[in-house]
Amino acid sequence: MAKRNVGIAVAVTATAAVLVSAPSASAGTGPSYSRSVVTDVRTAATFDYAAGEIPENITVNPDGSVTLSLLGSCAVCQRTHGPELMRISPSGKRTVLVTGQEGEAISGNTRGSDGTVYYGVWAPGNADRNGVYKLLPDGTPQRIAALPADSGPNGLAIDAAGRTLYIADSLKGIIWSVPVSGGSATPWLTDAALAPVPTEALPIGANGLRFHNGALWVSNFNKGTLLRVPVTATGVPGNIHLVTGGLPNIDDLSFLTPWSDVVFAAQNGSSSQNGPDRVVVIYPNGTYKPVLTSADGLASPSATAVSGDRLYITDGGVPEPHDPKLQTARINFAALLAGAAH
Repeated sequence: MAKRNVGIAVAVTATAAVLVSAPSASAGTGPSYSRSVVTDVRTAATFDYAAGEIPENITVNPDGSVTLSLLGSCAVCQRTHGPELMRISPSGKRTVLVTGQEGEAISGNTRGSDGTVYYGVWAPGNADRNGVYKLLPDGTPQRIAALPADSGPNGLAIDAAGRTLYIADSLKGIIWSVPVSGGSATPWLTDAALAPVPTEALPIGANGLRFHNGALWVSNFNKGTLLRVPVTATGVPGNIHLVTGGLPNIDDLSFLTPWSDVVFAAQNGSSSQNGPDRVVVIYPNGTYKPVLTSADGLASPSATAVSGDRLYITDGGVPEPHDPKLQTARINFAALLAGAAH
């Protein structure tokens, strides 16, 4: 087992080195390859949609467990169940870490380098609850940053130093920042590129958020864009760079490795009946191609996570017959490299 893990680590590192500097490809979604980038798709866990077990976000922990945000109810459903933050062990044991209140959602979650769990509570109209929380060592939740009642906290990210927590606001077109120890949340970046489209059935702007290679990467759900915002030496935002566009209902995202700019992103089309349910791989030059679709069982995919050669996908199961689940799959590094080299 030890030798196998070393082999995977070497393969991942080698892949990352190539993919960070992958040559440019032609415009569009990239060519089609006979070898699948993602294989061995399986259902790792199923959930009860009627009870509000609707997966939204995922963090993979060093011990192989996962932390899941469960919405309680979806944005287009009646909110009759409280949301949950749940940990699932490698053996499948489920532990509910937090139960929220009816009418709100637990959106993004992330993990600090010291193991602290942070999560967002989206409590529409409730300034006493809306904001970002952390779990104290005894498991007690503590709100560390309040957000305005009309804001929509979604994706969370922590900088490399482990000092600053960033929050994507899906309603106000803002990325907020707050010290991980807590305090007043301040608007770190406000821009039209982060804003929702008011005419959409589900007006959601800034959604997924990751700190990676000295920048914040953020998806805009309505505008179908993936953006990269450098964090300067003084901590202020640099110019916004468009990584790619044309991905309606792009939700949360993850990176192949801490060194690689290759992205796996979920397109949550069936959540608003506005596009396909897909997971796409996005190369550093902005080209992309689907690697999973509804034919692989995707049902409102909302987030991805990568650990070694394993890809995790959360499915909310919004469309009937409602099939919320956690899927896993294997990343085929040879096929991924082939896609980057053409």
